[in-house]
Amino acid sequence: MPINLQAKLLRFLQERVIERVGGRDEIPVDVRVICATNQNLDQMIQSGDFREDLFYRISEVTINIPPLRERVGDAVLLAWAFLEKYNTSARNRVSGFNKSALQAIEDYAWPGNVRELENKIKRAVVMADGAQITAEELQLSTEQADSMPLNLREVREEAEAKAILRALNYVKGNVSKAAELLGVSRPTLYDLINKYDLK
Repeated sequence: MPINLQAKLLRFLQERVIERVGGRDEIPVDVRVICATNQNLDQMIQSGDFREDLFYRISEVTINIPPLRERVGDAVLLAWAFLEKYNTSARNRVSGFNKSALQAIEDYAWPGNVRELENKIKRAVVMADGAQITAEELQLSTEQADSMPLNLREVREEAEAKAILRALNYVKGNVSKAAELLGVSRPTLYDLINKYDLK
């Protein structure tokens, strides 16, 4: 929003009156204003691209919605909702996603956020050959970070190994201090180090 328009918006928010284009009379209005942005307003204020007084006027109640990549499990949940929506409108008989498609949805970073997810599902519903959407039909890049396993034993083991490595790094490899940090005995820690091959 240009700075001159920000000044006009600020005046409207403070005085709660508007003037029609070409008019001279001030018209009082009673409205609720909801603003949304994907910009970092703190940085914009520092750079002079956003008025600080307007920021304080509009930020009475702030709701921060993290991007889809930071909301574990939401991508798959939304994918099912979009599948149902577009399956109905396209009158297709796609029953769901295969395992590789679900894994791809979960692993993908979604730089385009929810809109990108919606478009990928919409396209996949139209292009699906079988009863289930595949990872290939979603056309998602496979160059992703390590995917989180679904098996609880694997999740626990991965978390244990990471915690042990963190503790060992924190105390520069001192096993006694690492065991104390982790709340286990030295023999137990040695067993875990051997189990996860962390030598």
